Amino acid sequence: MRRRNGWRVSTSALAIALAAGSLYVPAPSHAETEGSQRRQERRDDRSGARDTRQTGRDEARETKQACKEGDESRAECRQQKREIKQDSREDARDIKQTD
Repeated sequence: MRRRNGWRVSTSALAIALAAGSLYVPAPSHAETEGSQRRQERRDDRSGARDTRQTGRDEARETKQACKEGDESRAECRQQKREIKQDSREDARDIKQTD
């Protein structure tokens, strides 16, 4: 009988220790490091550059459509679209490199 009680006590103690450990929540601390801040800044830069390129694509598409409805040749319309897209790519590169 003594053996059973010892086993129960040790099992209960282990269960209590595990339960207490799982309820432990570390105090809030400052987890931001310089590395994580730099990574976040790069993510923001890439996001801004991506948005700039997408805006350029949309603008180029609209310009080409308007051009095709006008009197200009298809080659001229393609060239206008190409120039707009290249400008937006250059702007996106500037965003990534300056920040």
